Amino acid sequence: MISARRSARFRMWATWRNRQAVLAVIALGLSFGVEAVYAIDRNPNPREPLAPLTVPYGLDAAKVALGGLLFSDPILSGMNKLACVSCHDLTAGGTINVRRTVGYKGRVHRFNAPTIFNVGNNYRLGWRGDFTSLEDQNERILLDENLMAANWPDLLARLRQNPAYSASFQSLYGRPVQREDLLDAIATFQRSLTTPNAPFDRYLAGDLDALSEKELEGYRLFKDLGCASCHQGSNVGGNMFQKFGVFAPPPSIDPDNDGDLGRYTLTGVDADKGVFRVPSLRNVAVTAPYFHNGSVSSLSDAVEIMARSQLGRTLNQRDVESLVAFLGTLTGEYNGHKLQPAPASSND
Repeated sequence: MISARRSARFRMWATWRNRQAVLAVIALGLSFGVEAVYAIDRNPNPREPLAPLTVPYGLDAAKVALGGLLFSDPILSGMNKLACVSCHDLTAGGTINVRRTVGYKGRVHRFNAPTIFNVGNNYRLGWRGDFTSLEDQNERILLDENLMAANWPDLLARLRQNPAYSASFQSLYGRPVQREDLLDAIATFQRSLTTPNAPFDRYLAGDLDALSEKELEGYRLFKDLGCASCHQGSNVGGNMFQKFGVFAPPPSIDPDNDGDLGRYTLTGVDADKGVFRVPSLRNVAVTAPYFHNGSVSSLSDAVEIMARSQLGRTLNQRDVESLVAFLGTLTGEYNGHKLQPAPASSND
């Protein structure tokens, strides 16, 4: 009987102690403000809106090598002055640090040059998303008078007269250089341009120490604020369309640049004015300047603008810094080296 009473008293005491402990934790959380409420969970959720970067396999190594040579060779341009790397620097972030590049005829391009890295993981291509095929997009770029300014008869004749290229195409494709073979070689190389081993990918793979507390807080904000509703998947974007300026007008609209009209220039539909392909955020910390027109050079400024224009939110400094910290974890490696930003250019 005594033992039973002692057991009952012990259970009551234990319950009281547990309640006191819970109240103490709540009080501690309140004393430190909101920060204590959002405890950081280091374990990735198996249903994350973002996925690890998809690295291609089964690419023909010889075609990758040939495409790489072509990508760096001005032989593809009509005047033998420009190469693909002129706007997509593979030693930096896969782009160049200018707002909008200038073409052969001195006309400023409609859009900022996007990074070429991980382009094979994008479903939509180009700022207006007018392509779903790398081959189709490459052909348009090759023939554009203000870009590569080539034409097929001259380009194919030039490559067939080059002993090294002629031999390579004959060996790989079993015939003299053809239009579809050239496009295939370049696209195969582009599909190889992945940037694995970003800290965020290591985190998703189970390395729970790959991200700092601040970076994890930025990722939580990225999801909670709604950024991940458009920037999703393995490329953290690149798959859908969205209007730029849902809640507030976007910055620096140029009345002389019809590129600011977005998909409207393709469709003629009023609802498509200002609608663009949602860009990938892979390596975004090293691909300034930002937006379709390259109007913003600071990633912090870009984050604040996106919060206002797309989410209708004004962020405090801490949240901006946390989001920028998270975005920095999306920077991967190319050929075993972490990507670096391109140097600023005076060609602006």
